[in-house]
Amino acid sequence: MRARSIGKAIRRPTTGLALGLALLVVPATAVAGPAFAGGGPAPAAAHGVTKAASGLDDPAKKEIAMKLVSSAENSSLEWKKQYAYIEDIKDGRGYTAGIIGFCSGTGDMLDLVELYTKRKPGNILAKYLPALRKVNGSDSHEGLDPNYKKDWKKAAQDPAFQQAQNDERDRVYFDPAVKQGKADKVGVLGQFAYYDAIVMHGDGSDKTSFSNIRKRAMAKAKTPAQGGDEKTYLNAFLDARVWAMKQEEAHSDTSRVDTAQRVFLKKGNLNLDPPLDWKVYGEPFHIG
Repeated sequence: MRARSIGKAIRRPTTGLALGLALLVVPATAVAGPAFAGGGPAPAAAHGVTKAASGLDDPAKKEIAMKLVSSAENSSLEWKKQYAYIEDIKDGRGYTAGIIGFCSGTGDMLDLVELYTKRKPGNILAKYLPALRKVNGSDSHEGLDPNYKKDWKKAAQDPAFQQAQNDERDRVYFDPAVKQGKADKVGVLGQFAYYDAIVMHGDGSDKTSFSNIRKRAMAKAKTPAQGGDEKTYLNAFLDARVWAMKQEEAHSDTSRVDTAQRVFLKKGNLNLDPPLDWKVYGEPFHIG
């Protein structure tokens, strides 16, 4: 059973871009959004030392980020096995699917299938686009059942669909998180904390969105870009994140912060240097 977050706000898209709201060590090339330097893995640094040259978009760090999120979303480090995942987890957001939990009720699944169809017209999911537009903003399966789940799993065997999932993940979630983290001058751990927050909460206008979590943290501590201490600010951000999670019953288990991100922060591992040991929902994970 997939143990995933369900915090993305339901929305109606106003443009072709998603407003809501994993790869081998080679990053996906996004079709939209800012490009970031990919470079090879940076030399290891002592815990507590954040190097400006290293960001979460470093290929090795990005692979770690995908595993960390998958440990919370899928109870597994094998994130590349999740392209075919699809189920209705009864959270009011319709079908949840793929490597980052694209939802039929929140718009990001629609954007994904539109991208896939633009790149590969006539694909097995293209016929569902009218239904996906109709059910967006609801938990309805109208026009999707009975074969959508079966067809999604077939599409997931197509490298073009896998790449589309990678690219939409980056455009909507990963790239904005890294860009904001670098602007705030937080290191790899801080950029990951931003990414994980956007994955769960989206970045809409509601009080638990990523932007408002960040604002809540900044009311308590300055970002490094403002002259603040990085660890102090990240503690404030994680406090704000836990507050946001507790606003929804489904997020009452905050272990992805308490026994994962907070553990790395307490150790001063601001660069997310392996080895990494953490727990989510009481289950231990390790990256050597």
